[in-house]
Amino acid sequence: MSVNDPIADMLTRIRNGLMAEKSMVAMPNSKIKVEIARILKEEGFIKSYDIVDGERPSHKVLRVRLKYVGERRERQPVITGLERVSRPGRRMYSQKTEIPWVLSGMGVAILTTPKGVMTGQRARQLGVGGEIICKVW
Repeated sequence: MSVNDPIADMLTRIRNGLMAEKSMVAMPNSKIKVEIARILKEEGFIKSYDIVDGERPSHKVLRVRLKYVGERRERQPVITGLERVSRPGRRMYSQKTEIPWVLSGMGVAILTTPKGVMTGQRARQLGVGGEIICKVW
């Protein structure tokens, strides 16, 4: 199956997994998805991620372990919202001074910059702008 926007597909799989209270979601692997998963892990939004072999040897699968807080009955997901900002039909770029704050700093904006994929806060520190991939809170 061909997907026009693989990043939006990744975010939707995570969102659907959280609504269904799954412990793990799997998706096709790519470098940008691994970088997004790395940032989500560093910021404490997910437990972990790993890359495993798929059905065919040439196909790799990215598995993301979702994170919840609370006991079994009152369990709530750590991620309360995911939003794709830049889409294939409309790219959203930001200068270093215009990088958006997500929930006044409680959330994270993920950007792709000339220096790699990073959070909005890190991009401000390095003084670089770039394409705003998504917002997570």
